[in-house]
Amino acid sequence: MTTDPQHRAAPRAARATVLAFVVLLLCGLTLTMAYANKARCAGGPVDEYGRSLVFDVRKDRDVCYSDIQFLWQGREIDNHVFPYVDGAITDDGVLVGGAVEYPVLSGLLMWLGAIGVDNDADFLWHSALLLAPFALLTAWLLARMAGPAALLWATGPPLVFYAFHNWELPVVAMSVAAVAVLALPSRMNVRTRGIIAAVLLALGFCLKIYPGIFVIPLAIYVLTEGAPRDGRRLRELDVAGAAQTLLAAMATVAAVNLPFVLAGVEGWRASVTFQRLRQADITTNSIWYWGHQAIFGRDAETTQTWHDFVAVASPGLMAGAFALALWLGWRRWTPAAPFPWVGVSAAMLAGFLLFHKVHSPQYTLWIIPFLVLLEVPWSMVAAYLVADAAVGIGVFRYFWSMGQGEGWEALEGVVQFGVWLRSALLLALLFVFLRARLRGAVPAAAPPRVLEPVA
Repeated sequence: MTTDPQHRAAPRAARATVLAFVVLLLCGLTLTMAYANKARCAGGPVDEYGRSLVFDVRKDRDVCYSDIQFLWQGREIDNHVFPYVDGAITDDGVLVGGAVEYPVLSGLLMWLGAIGVDNDADFLWHSALLLAPFALLTAWLLARMAGPAALLWATGPPLVFYAFHNWELPVVAMSVAAVAVLALPSRMNVRTRGIIAAVLLALGFCLKIYPGIFVIPLAIYVLTEGAPRDGRRLRELDVAGAAQTLLAAMATVAAVNLPFVLAGVEGWRASVTFQRLRQADITTNSIWYWGHQAIFGRDAETTQTWHDFVAVASPGLMAGAFALALWLGWRRWTPAAPFPWVGVSAAMLAGFLLFHKVHSPQYTLWIIPFLVLLEVPWSMVAAYLVADAAVGIGVFRYFWSMGQGEGWEALEGVVQFGVWLRSALLLALLFVFLRARLRGAVPAAAPPRVLEPVA
């Protein structure tokens, strides 16, 4: 019997490829269910604006609401206005003239999904066709990196709930692709792969912001050359590579945003202003709204003083969580292990989700890939899915019950249970992610130090 490593590697590679195709197929079936779930709110008679008449009847009662269908109106999507160029935000925070609340690439996807359609049902369908390939790409890459754990992404309830809830799938794909560039086998050195990953994360930033925070741990990984600590001094590390990684991300963000700034700076700036002005209210599902309820009582008015406090405390706590994750990650860089940039990125995301003033249900799609890539206890994963379902399903039934004027107290309890369980898990995950090993095919250490010029 031969012991040639190449002979042993070939069957493993074949099994990995088969598994990836199975995961891809199952993901496709899950996406079909995800679309069928949201499509229950679309179709049939429409009003003069192309809004399905069943939408307002079913969206909360049947838990088939989606931002995609809702935003058919109110952002000039139904009028096929190119986003941002003629947009603005009014003094009372209302977006007008094609401005949308998301970064420019998400706004572009929204516009593309509306081409050739005149109602919200077709807009939902076209948008689903645009978004689905990104979910499939994510499934494929996760399967190649983490093996069977990728089924959590491909077949898990969050993909059914949120695949077509908002425009999250492209940004998740960019984050996962950035990890794959460094994790999967490649002939390129760490510096080159780091720069490519930085560009992908920057594109993610131009879709939904959060991947931008991963550029810092990525740059540290490049600085340390993806290798365990070996006693080198700072000047012996790849400072130039780390700087190029940061510059690549900044240049990409600038290149993507500059045309929109030049075409209509007011419309471009309106999206930033909208998010800055947004308050932690009952629609945000965050600790800040429910924390106010817990401290002051359900009937207490949410004052401007509280909103001003949140506007300072939320970013301050997020910055503190980022700094803590980076510091703890730096301490994990030892003679036995490289700097854990994936774990640090996951921990930073946990801090972001925990402390941000808005925590929309679909943000669960952001964290699922890290639960796949890192060896998080499956009991914690299961608990997170329970918390997510309590919020993601409960909040819409809660809204419907309040509209009916009865039976909302028990559902409010379900929502609060989900919010606080999810918050406790995020706090725990901030530390668990930093100590978790990478699953499956993701290597524990990078190739030996190689410094080659970047082409």
